[in-house]
Formats: sequence, structure tokens, C-alpha cells
Amino acid sequence: MDIQIETRATRITVKCAGRLDVASAKEFENTLEALVRQAPQQIVLDFSQLQYISSAGIRSLLFLMKTATARSSSGQSRAMLPLRLIQAGPAIRQVLELSGLLETFSSGFRPIQNKTPASGRTCAELLPLLRSAFPSPVSNADADAKFVASVADGLRQIDKLKTGHPYLGLREPIDYSQARLQQVPETMSGVTETVADIAQYMQGGFIWSHPRTQENVVPPTTVPAIIGNLFGAIYNPNIISDEYSYRVGLAEIETAAMCASLVGYDPHQAAGFCTFGGTGTILYGVKLGIEKASPGTFSHGVRETLKLVASTAAHYAKLNALGWLGLGTDNLVTIPTDADNSMDLAALEAGLRDILERGEKIAAIIATMGTTDAFGIDNLQYIAGLRDRLAEEYQLPYLPHIHADAVIGWAWSVFNDYDFDANPLGFNARTLRCLWDTQVNMSALSRADSVGIDFHKTGFGPYVSSMVLCRNKDDLTLISRDTGAMPYLFQFGNYHPGVFTLETSRAGGSVLAALANLKMFGQEGYRGLLGHLVTMSEVLRRRLDEHPSMCQVNDYNYGPVTLFRAYPDGMDAKAAFSNELNNPAAAESLRRGNAYNQKLFDELHRQMEQENGFALSRTSHYRTAACGEPVLAIKSFVMSPFVEEEHMKALIDCIEKARQAVSY
Repeated sequence: MDIQIETRATRITVKCAGRLDVASAKEFENTLEALVRQAPQQIVLDFSQLQYISSAGIRSLLFLMKTATARSSSGQSRAMLPLRLIQAGPAIRQVLELSGLLETFSSGFRPIQNKTPASGRTCAELLPLLRSAFPSPVSNADADAKFVASVADGLRQIDKLKTGHPYLGLREPIDYSQARLQQVPETMSGVTETVADIAQYMQGGFIWSHPRTQENVVPPTTVPAIIGNLFGAIYNPNIISDEYSYRVGLAEIETAAMCASLVGYDPHQAAGFCTFGGTGTILYGVKLGIEKASPGTFSHGVRETLKLVASTAAHYAKLNALGWLGLGTDNLVTIPTDADNSMDLAALEAGLRDILERGEKIAAIIATMGTTDAFGIDNLQYIAGLRDRLAEEYQLPYLPHIHADAVIGWAWSVFNDYDFDANPLGFNARTLRCLWDTQVNMSALSRADSVGIDFHKTGFGPYVSSMVLCRNKDDLTLISRDTGAMPYLFQFGNYHPGVFTLETSRAGGSVLAALANLKMFGQEGYRGLLGHLVTMSEVLRRRLDEHPSMCQVNDYNYGPVTLFRAYPDGMDAKAAFSNELNNPAAAESLRRGNAYNQKLFDELHRQMEQENGFALSRTSHYRTAACGEPVLAIKSFVMSPFVEEEHMKALIDCIEKARQAVSY
């Protein structure tokens, strides 16, 4: 008999070929005994090439079983043997079965005699409870009713937490140290108990649709988007390919086509896919730029200095992209902004020329199309023209990639075809002007090579639902992998985004949620919704302008975000802020103003938690003043369609109350 031993990290495979009889049994027994006694790995017998086994071979197996039993008795489990059989031909299996050894050697399990039965439920007893935890795979009226009832019960649990405040239940200090002591429970509980338990984790969370929640660019989620996300959770499509997602992959293509058409791309030439947030859209945009500037980086890595160009007001995700893509945060070229938080165009040209004069390459230029803090919008039309001109002047072998970070501003593209003269939606003059000014800037989105979209911001979908659009779908070949590296995928279907996506596996719920809102709102609905948010923000801005002790900080702003500061009685707010912002010698005044507004914000936060106040936020560095100090501002970001003019008046009253409560 021929015996071959293959040693691996977790097991030793013993392959036996020929005949296991009286002539070979002793050699087999001696070889295996040493392994069973000493080897820390599992011993696996491969009898696929064994042709015959005699009674002498059976005796050897019984001896080895006894040896294995003795070893297992000193281990964690006496029943689990360190020796088992994985393959054997029909004749060998028949002999082992007749000898009563097949089951034990195949499973590697030896029942313990006279062992006290374990307490608790058996697997057979648990199975009905386990199945009740899942939606029924077939139409079943009783199971479907129980599922709907469980969802409704969870919603009722949440509804009990609504108190009129802009948050759910109670806002109490959170003990994270206790959370770190939690362990997985030993026994299983039921659906009802679990839903009730999970509902309590919503305590203190903001109600984003509440008219007094104006904290940040976080929207309430529509009913169709919630249901679309729920569909994705129930049926769990994976948009790695249409084999695993089927028509949900089609939904992604439809969503991308709608958005491409909206921003001015040719939907037949463009492509888009959902990703893990606004940071993900920037990451993809910069990666495409890297591959254009330094071809082959996807394969051989970054081998030269590449610069990323963005404004001081651009989202901090620019640093994430530099760090995670291996370019290094030191290779960020920051361009100062004008008073309206848009990129200083003269400084941009000087910065780009400086890079090119040094013989360095531009990985990408990020154009910010609606900043989170102040809704600043870069002049994308000029940026694209400047890029083209410099590429020709310096005879660049590549065209620097422009990524439009439009995760907030993209939605204003619905006004590209709006008749501002006829004004069919009847917006007032202030709102109309705001919408027109924003649309003029957003109409240049088609000049970008890629665009980032957040449906979980101004698309009014749930987290996380973002999309990156590419004007030229062929760009995706720059980041595509060889399908041969994924041999168990892409065997059916025609849509395989897993070839080029970083995430590979991607959930379908975000796609269905985004598409649901695009279909439900249409351009008309989005126009009305955005118009209402801007109208309410304009109400606040008008009241700030009218108040002698308050002033708007981003007074050029035409979006739903308002930054403001307040001052004590007797101070002209507009004059004080102008001095703090523009006077190089006003550092001390600015620091005092910042400290006062921080105390004001803290008092407003206390009102929100303990009285009937508003959930607001603040930025510690809206922009840098002439004296070199950061400017702090309090922020109202209107994202709820339930906000009315009376709420804006109430907010001014809360600010006034807080102003009287704090000292300068």
C-alpha cells in the first residue's frame, strides 16, 4: 500500500492507495498512531484510491479510533475525534458500514455513553422559532400578517417616544463604558421582545421631519423611499451583478440615466452607480483622475507625485481620498475662497500653473457645488475652461480630471428647465431669485468628468444612498479588474458593476429608495420641495436682517442653510461682524464674539433638550477672518417640509431668549 502525507496549517491529509490488508496494516497503523498522538492538527484519511480493506485493516482502524478517543478525552470535547474519513469508494464504504465504523469515521464524532442530557432546547425544538424570525419565502397569509404586525408593533414602540420635542423620548447621558461590557446572550429570544428592545435605542434621536429640527443637511425620508429600502432589506439583492440583483440592477441603471440626464450628461454615454456616501463619490472621482494622470497606477501603485486641488471650503473628504488612495495628505493644494465661499479663480490658476511649472501632475480638481456649511458653489464653467486651456498650453498628455462634489447641490438641476418668467409654482420674488442664482451655477455640472450625488441629503432618501456619475462610461475601464480573478462570479447576466466597484458587494435598498423618490417627486415635486425649504430659509434670513443684534454670516447664500451670529444689546450686529471679519487688527474682538456665540449655542442646545427649543448646529470655522482667526457661526439647515413661517418666528424668539441669558 502506498501512503502519502500532506501537512497543512489546519489539517494533515493521509492518502492511501492500494490494499489495506495483513501485509500493510502494521505500516499503516504505526504511521497513523504517531500522527494521532502528537500532531496538533486534525488527521484526515483519504481512501479515494484505496481498492481493498481486509479484517486486518479494520482492526487497525479500531486501534486508531481507540488512540484518537484517548487524545480527545484530554481536549475540549471528548466526542469530537481528531481523526476522520473524507473520501472512500463504494466497496470500501460498504465494508466500513458493515463493520459499524462508517458513521464514526466519516463524522469524526463518537457519542458519549451515559452522559447527562444537556439542558435547554434541541435544534429541532428551536427550528420553528428560528423560522419565525424570517419573512416567509412563499406566500403565506399567516406568516405575512405576523411580519406586518411585527413592523407595526415596532413603529408603535417608536411612536410612543414622540413627545413634541424635535427628538424621540428622553435625551440622557450615554454610558458607553457599560455598552463595552455587553456580550451575546446565551439563549434565543423572540421577535416581539427583540423589536421592543431595539426600539429603545431610538431614544433621544432627532426627528428629522420635525419643524424644530434644523441641525444639518439630514433629511426626513419619504414613505416610498422607506419601503424601497425595506424591500432591499427583506430580499437582500446584491448589486455586484444582475445575477444576484436582477431587476434591482436595472433600477440602478435607470437611476443613473435619470440623474445623468438631469445634470446634462448624455445618458447613453454616461454611467453611474451607488456607493457608500459622499466620501465614496470623491474617492472614485479622485481615483479616476489618478489613472488618467498616471496610467497603470491601478496595477503598479502610485510611483510619482500627484496633486489634488480643492478649495479651503471643500469637504474634508478630500483628505480621506488622499490618505486612503496613497497620495498622501501633503499633496493637497488648497485654493482660498472668495467672500461667497467659492474658489478664488485667480488663485486657482496660479496654483495650477505652479504645479505644472514644477513638472508635477494633477490627480484631480474638486469643484464644490454646495458646501455643507454655507452652500458655497464653485464656478465650474470657468474651472473646466481653465483646465482645458492649461492642458493645451502645457501640452499635457492627459486631461486633468474634474470631479464635481454636488452631493448637496445636484438636486437644483431640476430647475434647469424651469420657466422662471412664467413661474408656474408661484414662488415669491425672494425665493425665485435664490433658485435662479443657484440654478445658473448648477447648470454647469455637465462640464465635470464625474459628479457626486447624495440621495440621503437633498434626495430625501435614507442613509446610505449616494451615487457617482461618470460623463464617459469608458472611464470605468481604468479601474476594472480581470473577471478571471473572480472565477465564481459573473456567470450569468449582462450587468456586472462588481468588476469596477470598490465595495464589490452593494446593497439594493439604497437604489430602490433613490429611484422611488425620483419617480414619485419627478422634477415638479423636487422643485416644490426645494422651493419651500428655500422660502422658509429666506423667512429666517429676513428676520435676522431686521434684528439689530443678529446678522446672517453667509449673506450671499441662496440655499436652505443659514449661518448667523448674535451680539448683546447695544451692539450693531452687522457692523460688529463686518469689523471682525475684515479688520486685520480685530482678533480680540473676534475671539470675544466667538466665545459669546458659543455660549449662545450652548444655551440654545439646552433649550432644545429641556424646553421647547430648536435643534441647531454650529461650525467652529466657517471661514478665516482677515486677522487670521476662525469665524464661529450658528447654523440653521432647513430640511423638513413641515416647517412653516411661524417656526422661523419661534426660532428668532429662542435666539432672543438665549441672547438675554448669556453674558458677553
